[in-house]
Amino acid sequence: MSHHVLVLSGPNLAALGSREPEIYGTLTLDDLQGQVVDEAAALGLEATCRQTDDEGELVGWLHEAAAAGWDVVLNPAAFTHYSYAVGDACAHLVGMGSRLVEVHLSNPAARETFRHTSVVARSATGTIAGFGAGSYLLALRALAAQDR
Repeated sequence: MSHHVLVLSGPNLAALGSREPEIYGTLTLDDLQGQVVDEAAALGLEATCRQTDDEGELVGWLHEAAAAGWDVVLNPAAFTHYSYAVGDACAHLVGMGSRLVEVHLSNPAARETFRHTSVVARSATGTIAGFGAGSYLLALRALAAQDR
């Protein structure tokens, strides 16, 4: 039986491929999610990918993962910097024994000052940023390498 990983993408990531390609690349969200599912399977993991622009829905998915004991790969996007609700849900997830890898397509530390703060990082098992879609794949590899 494979280990389940919930791969969550936050606001505006449905516009990948057309939104600021010089920062986020030209891969669409569907393409990225296909790569994630394929990489997970190759690593013996089962990935479910979801995207939302809604903070409440994202919090609900984090609670779902906590209740199920799933690990999470999370690109909180803009919620990274100000959503204490998402940050608290991440703390709950990790407190329940799941692992959380925070990912970013770009490197927030190399961008505008407001992007330098993450309310998710305090709970994350690790953070991978700046490798485009590869950030998600590296997160899966990290989870597989440390699989329980």
